[in-house]
Amino acid sequence: MLVQLPLNRASNFAMENDLKSPKRKRAVPLKKMSSQNVASQKEPQEEKQSICDMEDMFSDIETQKIRKALLGWYEDNCRDLPWRRRTNKEEEEDEEKEKRAYGVWVSEVMLQQTRVQTVIQYYNRWMLKWPTLHHLAQASLEEVNEMWAGLGYYRRARFLLEGAKMIIAGGDGFPKTISSLRKVPGIGEYTAGAIASIAFEEVAPVVDGNVVRVLARLKAICANPKHKTIVKNFWKLAAQLVDPCLPGDFNQSLMELGAIICTPMNPSCSLCPVSSHCRAYSISKEDKSVVVTDYPAKVLKVKQRKEYSAVCVVEILGSHDIVEGQNTGSRFLLVKRPNEGLLAGLWEFPSITLDKEADLTLRKNEIDHLLKKSFRLERGMTYQKISREEVGEFFHIFSHIRLKVYVELLVICLKGERSDLFSEQDNEVMSWKCVDSKALATLGLTSGVRKVYNMVQKLKQKKLST
Repeated sequence: MLVQLPLNRASNFAMENDLKSPKRKRAVPLKKMSSQNVASQKEPQEEKQSICDMEDMFSDIETQKIRKALLGWYEDNCRDLPWRRRTNKEEEEDEEKEKRAYGVWVSEVMLQQTRVQTVIQYYNRWMLKWPTLHHLAQASLEEVNEMWAGLGYYRRARFLLEGAKMIIAGGDGFPKTISSLRKVPGIGEYTAGAIASIAFEEVAPVVDGNVVRVLARLKAICANPKHKTIVKNFWKLAAQLVDPCLPGDFNQSLMELGAIICTPMNPSCSLCPVSSHCRAYSISKEDKSVVVTDYPAKVLKVKQRKEYSAVCVVEILGSHDIVEGQNTGSRFLLVKRPNEGLLAGLWEFPSITLDKEADLTLRKNEIDHLLKKSFRLERGMTYQKISREEVGEFFHIFSHIRLKVYVELLVICLKGERSDLFSEQDNEVMSWKCVDSKALATLGLTSGVRKVYNMVQKLKQKKLST
């Protein structure tokens, strides 16, 4: 339920049929539009708008100059990232190419909606644990989720695992073409193009958020960049530009330019290797009321909806270890989410979803009902309450949800020899486990769950100090 959703790499776009557009002298940027308003427009109107806003294709001379400029700039300025191995691709054996493809796949999936600096440490740890596709295919979903903890969008991790198992089971080696890559779970048009071009030198375009921004400014395209008709044209432009001799390097140069030079808010136009071909830059110099950042049109985000949740950290003191039969002191109750749906297979503290803001009494009653129904934890009957206190609350921000989380700590001692306490749990509701504080500190948990645990620890430290 609780997970950080970091932002950066835009979602992949789908390639569709091409559309032509007439020449215009210049493009005028549109005002900001809400995604709801854009979606409500009729298809013929949007198609007409895209034709008006989309300039002609690059000329042959312009294409050659842009390729040369970008490849030269990339050679001298590309960032040293662990998934970029500059090798002689012609001398690479098939095994090395497949290993490169695997690394590209992992990095591209991690980079979706996530900053590069965050991904680097995750990528290095991942490749250390599962250096090849065969290693990953032998992993469990729980292991993968623990390694992924903190990156958000856990569905991506599940698709990586499912895809690895599917490829290995097929016995034909790593897919080398876009058409075969698209058959792998979780690999869309963008990821397929990135793998095929970078690892196997297939002449194929890639279009992500960085590429859209660069192309929109090069051609002064001021239409909604997320509309499917406009997306088709971005793929068409990218396909025209991609270098037939070095498709992988060119695609990376285009993405790199958008990442470090042609940025959303503060582009460094004076350092851009293709500024002489940029219509947005040219227009901004002629008309001071227009700036490069007007391109592409900015779509206002949909307002986040509010949701509420109550989390209960259940700490069991001096209890008989249910799993190992040892007296190990304080342990914490963790609940496993279902293997399908949001945050599938991840561990969290017992929690409930609330319809609206609720007072402490109502939250406690709801938590008590959950503990009794799912774990047979009933005060006076199966456990003695040592303490119960409100820890605090915080907001957890998702891309489309503003979640308010209430946190409480319930410290209990089980009554008698109750090793069978949880044996009659409703298996259709949830799975559980008890872990000590040392194991909990090293367990792969989502950022939201980790925040809850840290709040509890701070409360305990404060009580000790006073």
